[in-house]
Amino acid sequence: MISGQVHDKFKVFVGTLAADQTLGPLADEVAAFAAGGRVAAKSIGVEYLESLGRVVVTLGYNEGEEHYPVRLHCVPMGKVDILSADFAAMEAAMGAASAQQKNIICHELYLTGTGDFYMVFMTHEG
Repeated sequence: MISGQVHDKFKVFVGTLAADQTLGPLADEVAAFAAGGRVAAKSIGVEYLESLGRVVVTLGYNEGEEHYPVRLHCVPMGKVDILSADFAAMEAAMGAASAQQKNIICHELYLTGTGDFYMVFMTHEG
């Protein structure tokens, strides 16, 4: 049911990308907060601020619901021509990346300063 995804609480995490341009330890911080805070994670937001060399991850969640463990998976998608009118290749890459994950709750994308796309999946780990 859609009501299960409705939420109104948010936690902000800020860090740097790992050497491989993934979220690295920041992904672990998000999962640890969800576990330690015993919250029901509902959504994520990801924004890479190239000019500051920082990445901002937001976690949308609810309190007072059944807690479940989550994990963030960061998958490189390669370079994508976002000015193209045909996104079939990007959609295919997204589908291939999602096929490697189980129990996807939600996803996000970010683009690095070198033009590489990364897809972030939040998955239920129970």
